Order: sequence, then C-alpha cells, then structure tokens
Amino acid sequence: MSDRVHEPLVLRIGDEELLIRKRYEVLSILNDILVALWFVVGSVLFFWESTNTEGTWLFLFGSIELAVRPVIRLARHVHLRRYQSSAAHTAYGSTHDF
Repeated sequence: MSDRVHEPLVLRIGDEELLIRKRYEVLSILNDILVALWFVVGSVLFFWESTNTEGTWLFLFGSIELAVRPVIRLARHVHLRRYQSSAAHTAYGSTHDF
C-alpha cells in the first residue's frame, strides 16, 4: 500500500487548519454534516405550508443519509480486515467507530 494513502488530509478554512488522518473519519464527518443540513433545512421548510413537500423530501434525504453511516463503518471494518497482520491492525485499527 502506498504511503500517499496514509498521508493526513489538511483542510484550510480561513486561517484555521483541520488535520484529518483517517479517510473513513472524513467520510463520517461529511456524512454527519449532510444529515444535519437535510434536517435543519427540512425543518425550516415545514414552517410554511407551501414548502411542506420540499421539507418532506429533505427529511427523506436525511433519513437515507443516516443509513450511510453504518455503511461507512462496515467499509472501514472490511478495509481493516484486509490488513489484519498485527502491525497493520495496530497502525490502522482503532476503538473509534466513525
């Protein structure tokens, strides 16, 4: 496996820098942001009867996005299983479930 895969991801937001070391953590964070976005916007759209349908669709998208989180976790476990030697498990395994 190349070293590039294990390089940290650095996101710059203004003067701030966010360092993320695990790609599954990145996927999980992005997924959580999308879930929050769907539900917040969907909730606001429920304030007006004329936008209830759009709000309902966003709640559906948020619900589907909630199902993505266990898929990310499963993909992470399958990926780690491929590299199950004790050295790889120590380096890439974690008690955190993203």
